[in-house]
Parts: sequence; structure tokens; C-alpha cells
Amino acid sequence: MKSVNNSSDDTDQDFRWNSLYKIGGAAAIISALLLLIEIIVFTIWPQPATVLDYFTLLQTNKLIGLIDFYLLEVIAYILFLPMFLAIYLAIRRFNESYMIIAIFMAILGIAIFLSTNNSFSMLNLSNQFVYATTGAQKSMILAAGQSLLVNTGQRAVGGFNMGLLLISFAGIIMSTVMLKSNKFGNKTAYIGILAFTISLAEYVRMILLPGELILLLIFAVLSGVLLMIWLIMVGRRLLQLSQLSLNSF
Repeated sequence: MKSVNNSSDDTDQDFRWNSLYKIGGAAAIISALLLLIEIIVFTIWPQPATVLDYFTLLQTNKLIGLIDFYLLEVIAYILFLPMFLAIYLAIRRFNESYMIIAIFMAILGIAIFLSTNNSFSMLNLSNQFVYATTGAQKSMILAAGQSLLVNTGQRAVGGFNMGLLLISFAGIIMSTVMLKSNKFGNKTAYIGILAFTISLAEYVRMILLPGELILLLIFAVLSGVLLMIWLIMVGRRLLQLSQLSLNSF
């Protein structure tokens, strides 16, 4: 009798969060597509090496310049918020303590990531640089651009972004809890664990072997591809859960 009551409670809870499952599922799939587009753009138009190169690119091709400065990642990580919330609600009962820690780390990581990524600020500095009339003004704007570039702290420019670190830990915790649930399946869980573990390993690589460009590319490609696969699998499953909860009500 107890199991029947629990099943009824789960069904009721799933129905109450049906809309969030839909939004989270769609957000996950859109995020995967955005990351794929970013990889393609990075391959065809490699990121500039200096602030002046960024300014030049932003003046010649604003869209590519903004994407090269992580504009699509900013959008993707905004979409991560409803996705992580939907995952939390779907599997929290399997280990609520770990899931509370994971969702807190995910939200904090997203907030830090967004606060240190300012694509349009770099575009604004680029515009100011074009209209600067003195060498002193240009030097000040270049210094501001360099500060913005350092503050962004992305791995691709040799930086250390605490937001990405926290999100990687959150992803590992959530994927581990998935193994104990019947909501997402073991394949999704293992791919998530592998993707976010490789992401964390990249931070170790930066500390121990900061100059190894080949290792950087290997880690970046592996974690990026696995993350896209995980996002698609999670998004598809969340959309299925939204439909299942609607049908079971």
C-alpha cells in the first residue's frame, strides 16, 4: 500500500512540474546546438590572440567576433538554468542531499560564468577604440580590453573559470545520482560523468602542463562532444517525462 501511495505522489509531483520538464528539455537541446555552432565557428574562424585582434575582428565581422568571445556559450549557460532545475526535480528523491548540493553549485557556477563573460562589453570597447583620437585613449581602451579578456577566464585563452569548475562538479553529482534513478538511464549517466570528469581533468592539465596545446585541444574536443551528446540525451528524456507525466495524470 505504501508503494502505491509513493507512486501516486511521484505522478502528482511530475505533473506539477510538467511545464518545467518541457522548458528544461528544450533548453538542453538548444544548448547542444549552440555549442555545436560555436565549435564550427571556432574551427573556421579561430579566436584572436590579442585584444587588438579582437577589436579588428569585431569591426570587420561583429557576429563572428561576438561568437568568438563566447556569445553562444552565454546563451547556452542561461538555458542551463531551467535544464538543471528540471533534472533536480526529476531525480531529487533518489538522493536529495547530493541534489541540493549539485543544484546550488550549478546555479552559483552559472552566475559566476555569466558575470565573467561580457561579449557586448568587448564590442563596446572595440567601437570606442575606432573613434579614439589620441594614443593615450587607445592605450586606455586596449588596457580595458585586456582586463576584460583576463576577467573572462576561459580555458581557450589560458584562463581558469570558477563558474565552469562548479558546473562540472554539479554535472558529475547529478549524473551519479542518475545511476540510482529510473528516470534517465545508465547511458546518459555514464556519458555525463565522463564529460564532466574530462572537463575537470582539463583544470589539472592547466596546472601541471599549461603549455601543452595538443592536450588542450584533445580535452576540449572530448568534453565538448560528450557534453553535447549528454545535453541531447537529457533534453530528449526531459521532454519524454513531460509527456509521460501529462498522460499519467
